Amino acid sequence: MAQIKLTKMELRDQQYKLKQLEKYLPTLQLKKAMLQAEVNQAIYEIEGLTREFHAQKGLCESFQSLFSDPESEAVYDGAQVDDVQKRYENIAGAEIPFFEKVIFRPNEYSLFESPLWVDSAMEQVKELVVAKEKIEVVKEKKRILEKELREVSIRVNLFEKILIPRTQANIKKIKVFLGDQELASVAQAKVAKGKIEKRKKEEEEG
Repeated sequence: MAQIKLTKMELRDQQYKLKQLEKYLPTLQLKKAMLQAEVNQAIYEIEGLTREFHAQKGLCESFQSLFSDPESEAVYDGAQVDDVQKRYENIAGAEIPFFEKVIFRPNEYSLFESPLWVDSAMEQVKELVVAKEKIEVVKEKKRILEKELREVSIRVNLFEKILIPRTQANIKKIKVFLGDQELASVAQAKVAKGKIEKRKKEEEEG
């Protein structure tokens, strides 16, 4: 820690620094609160989407006995993911992903030659894949928010526990030193004044 100068100019600098720190701290605290609320919302979202995923998984399991059929290969082929499209929004300074849709790989199969259940099973499996990808996007969102929250929390703690108290202590130290100097100057002035008056009195009496 650099040694502070015990001067009036340094006092002004420290007072300005304190003013800036106290001005910026509420912004950081607000950002921290916003990020924490977003993290909590993401946790709630994941819980809801996980319930939807398990419900959809239950529907797909109703086709389980049919998946041993050679025709079921068309179901798996039709549910292959080509891309997961996301949009991004800025939330409290972080770029956050939001699920848009799943693009499946093109799959050519004969509707007339395939059993009737293949088309229905494929749609259900696609819905299961979509449900899974939604969860993954929200998990990614949560990771980004938590990282940003950790960084902002560190800065808030730095302001609250180190920078502001240290600057306040510096101001107090300088004020005490300058106050002592002023008292010493007043005392010296009184002593000097006393000596002058004493000398003057002696000269008058002489």
